[in-house]
Amino acid sequence: MRRIAVTLALCLASVAGVLIALREGFRHQARIARRVIGKPLGDDPHSADRTYKKSYGDPIELLLLGDSIAAGLGAETAQQTLGAQLARRVAKRMRRAVRLHTAAFVGAESSMLRAQLTSLPRHYRPDVAVIVVGGNDVTHRVKTSESRRHLAEVVGALRERDIPVVVGTCPDLGMLTAVPQPLRSLGSRASRQLATAQREVTTELGGIAVSLADVVGPFFIARPDEMFAVDRFHPSSAGHRRTAKALLPSVLSALGWTHALPWGHHGPPDRQPDRQPNRPPHHADPGRGETGVW
Repeated sequence: MRRIAVTLALCLASVAGVLIALREGFRHQARIARRVIGKPLGDDPHSADRTYKKSYGDPIELLLLGDSIAAGLGAETAQQTLGAQLARRVAKRMRRAVRLHTAAFVGAESSMLRAQLTSLPRHYRPDVAVIVVGGNDVTHRVKTSESRRHLAEVVGALRERDIPVVVGTCPDLGMLTAVPQPLRSLGSRASRQLATAQREVTTELGGIAVSLADVVGPFFIARPDEMFAVDRFHPSSAGHRRTAKALLPSVLSALGWTHALPWGHHGPPDRQPDRQPNRPPHHADPGRGETGVW
C-alpha cells in the first residue's frame, strides 16, 4: 500500500508539472501573438453612422452591437465598415433608406453588451439589431456559460420589445495564422463552442443566428491576404464586405422581406413566415434624448 501511495503521488506530481508547463507555454504563446499582432489599427474605427440611400425615404433603423468587427475596425474608410456595407445592401434590396446607429466598440466582450444597450437614447427603437461578439471572450478566457448568459440578457431584452435580432456568432479563431500552435487549435475549439452556445440561446429567444465560422470563415482561410487587415487579426475592407453579405439574408428575413434562410443561418423553430417589423410611430434621433429605457 505504501508503494502504491508513493507511485500515485509521483504520478500526480508529474501530471501537475505537465499542466503547469502547458499553462506557462500557452501564456508564452499568447504573449508572442500579442506582440506579433500589435495595434497597428488603433482603437478608433471609422464612424459610419448616417442615413444611407436617404432618397428612398421611410428609413429602417439598423442597430449594431458588439466588438471591433461590428464597430468596423480594419476597414480603410467609413464606407467600407461592416455597418455601412450592411446598411447599403439592406437599403438597395428593400428600396428604403437605412439609418445606422453603431453602439459597438473595440475590445467589447459579451458582458459589455448590456452597457451598449443602456447607452442608447431613451426613445430610440431599432427595426433590427445586429450583434457580433465573442472573439474577445475567447482571448480573455471568459467561461462559455458566462458569455452565453450575457448574450441571453441582451437578446432577451430586445425580444421583449419585439425587436428582431440577428447574431453573428463567434468566428473561428483557428484561422488566425498570427497565433502559434497549439494555442491556435485551442482557440478554434473554444470559439466554436462559444458559437454553438450563441446560436442556441439566440434561436431559443426568437432571434436569428448566423454561423460566421461556416459562412464567412472559408473565405478568410482561402484568401487571408485579402480578407485580413494589416494586423492579420481583424477583417479588412474586403473582410467586412464578405461579412456584410453573409449577414444580409438573415437581416432581410428579420425585417420580413423574406422568410427563407440559406445554409449557415439558423432561425427560431416557431418563427412566423413573412413577419413584418413593428415600427413605432416616431423614430427619435439616435444622437439625442435620455437613456435608461433598457
